[in-house]
Amino acid sequence: MSTTDAKALPVLYSIARSALFKLDPELAHNVALKSLKKLESCHLAGVFGQKVLKPRSLLGLSFDNAVGLAAGLDKNGEYIDALAAMGFGFIEVGTVTPRPQPGNPKPRMFRLPERDALINRLGFNNQGLDAFLVNVASAKFKGVLGLNIGKNFDTPNDKAVDDYVTCLRGVFPHASYVTVNISSPNTKGLRDLQAASQLEQLLATLKAEQQTLTKKHKRQVPLLLKIAPDLDLSAIRDIAALLLQYGFEGAIATNTTISRDAVMGLKHATETGGLSGRPVFSPSTEVLRELVKHLKGNIPVIGVGGIMSANDAQQKINAGASLVQIYTGFIYKGPQLIADCAKQIG
Repeated sequence: MSTTDAKALPVLYSIARSALFKLDPELAHNVALKSLKKLESCHLAGVFGQKVLKPRSLLGLSFDNAVGLAAGLDKNGEYIDALAAMGFGFIEVGTVTPRPQPGNPKPRMFRLPERDALINRLGFNNQGLDAFLVNVASAKFKGVLGLNIGKNFDTPNDKAVDDYVTCLRGVFPHASYVTVNISSPNTKGLRDLQAASQLEQLLATLKAEQQTLTKKHKRQVPLLLKIAPDLDLSAIRDIAALLLQYGFEGAIATNTTISRDAVMGLKHATETGGLSGRPVFSPSTEVLRELVKHLKGNIPVIGVGGIMSANDAQQKINAGASLVQIYTGFIYKGPQLIADCAKQIG
C-alpha cells in the first residue's frame, strides 16, 4: 500500500463510520461484517487495511505483528478472512458454546460515543459448536487463530466443565490457541468460575484433556484463560497461582467491566452489561500489571481493554503484556488503529 493510500484510510473509515453509527449498534455491527465479507470475496477488503509485518514468536507460534482482534466481534467464525485483511497480526473468534443460543433480549448493545465506549449484554449469542467448526474449517486464513470457548447459559456452574471440555475437543484440531472465557458479565454466574474453589477443577480438567488431545491429534495447542477487570488483588493472586500450578500457557487481561464509575451521567450508562472502550483502559491495565507481577515471567499475558491509540498499546506492553488485542477501538477508530499500534510496539 502506498503512502497516499495509507493516508486515505482514516478518511474512508470516517465516512463508513458516519453511516454505520446512524444504525442501531448491533445492526451496524452485522452490516459492517457482511460488507467486509463481500469486499473480501472481491479481494477488496484490503483497501481498508494496512498490513504491518513485525513478526514475533510467542506460545510456540509466529505472529505477523503484536496486534490482534479480541474475541466477540466474530462470534461464529464467519468473517475470519475479511477481518484478517484489516491487518491484524492474529485473530480470535468466538465465544462459542456447545449448543446454539440466541443470547439476551434486544436491544443489548449501546454506544457511549462521548467516551469511545460500548455497553453490551449480548450473552454468548452464537450458532453453536457444530456451525462454528464448519465456518472455521472453511476459512483460508493461515495466520494465528485463537478460538474462544464458553458455556451455555442454562448449564449450571457445577456442570460447566463439561461444556468447556466439549468445546475444547471440538476446536482443538483447528485452533492455534484456545481461550477459556470465564469472565463475561453477561452469562449469569459465569464469573463465579473465577473463584479459586471452582477455577481449580476447571483448569485441572482442561489441562488433562489438553494432554489427551495433544496425543490424539499430534499437535500442540496452548490454553489461555481470559479474566475480568473487576477482580480484587487477592483474586488475581489466586488465579495466577492456579495458572502456574496447572501449567496453562497464557492469560488474557481483560474482559469488559461492570463498573460505571467512568461513565456516570451519560446516556445508556445505567444499562446492564459489560462496558468496553476507553473507560476500561485504566482498570484493565492495572489488573494486567498485577497478574504479570504474580506470574513472574513464567507465562505470557495478552493485554486488552480500552486501547484507542498507539500510546495505549505501548502502555499495555509497558505493564507487561507480550501482545495486545483490540475490539471497541477498532469500531471507533477503524483499521488505521491496527497499523498505528503495530508500528509502535513492534
